[in-house]
Parts: sequence; structure tokens; C-alpha cells
Amino acid sequence: MRGQWTLIVGIIVALIIAVFAVINVDPVEVNYIFGQNEWPLVLVILVSVLMGGLIVGSVGMYKLYKLQQEVKTLRKKLGEGQSTSASVNNTEGKNGKKNGEISKESQMSKPKQDKNA
Repeated sequence: MRGQWTLIVGIIVALIIAVFAVINVDPVEVNYIFGQNEWPLVLVILVSVLMGGLIVGSVGMYKLYKLQQEVKTLRKKLGEGQSTSASVNNTEGKNGKKNGEISKESQMSKPKQDKNA
């Protein structure tokens, strides 16, 4: 559903830009570094919008690529951490119990707490 709304908003924005560009058809002078020329304002507007879209899209794709690389790295670390913790949980301690298990002697030696306190 979110993709549909994004498409609808994109079409509306494109229509607004197109109408604005078509209304402004007067020739304007564009100054380049190496010279100047007259272009219709509609072309200047459309080229400016396209260049802005390409720049924003490029920056967005770069950020997306970096985030995907970070997710891949974190998943790799998580996979290594799980295999390490699985091997630690299977090792036995001094008393012959697996790590994480509590012996009956240590459970009996702990004083019981009063629930009413």
C-alpha cells in the first residue's frame, strides 16, 4: 500500500512540475563557464529537475548500499556470536554441570526471602 501512495504522490509532483514548466516558455539566457546561450525556460526547468532527481537518487542509492553492507556485516557477526555462545553453553564447569545450570546444593544454601517484606 505504501508503494502505491509513493507512486501517486510522484505522479502528482511530476504533473505539477510539467504544468509549471509548460506555462514558462519564454526564452532565457543561460550562462555557462565557457559561454552563454538562450534556451526556452521549459527546458531549463525540466533539466534542473532531472539533475536534482539524479543527484538525490545517487545519494540515496549510496546510503542504501552502505546500509546493506552494514547489515551484512552485523549478520555475519551475529552468526559467529551464536556459534560461539552455543559452544560455550555446551561446555561443563568444575562441578560437572553445564554452564547456566545451578546445583541443588547452591539452591539450598540460599536463604528464602519473605514474600510479605
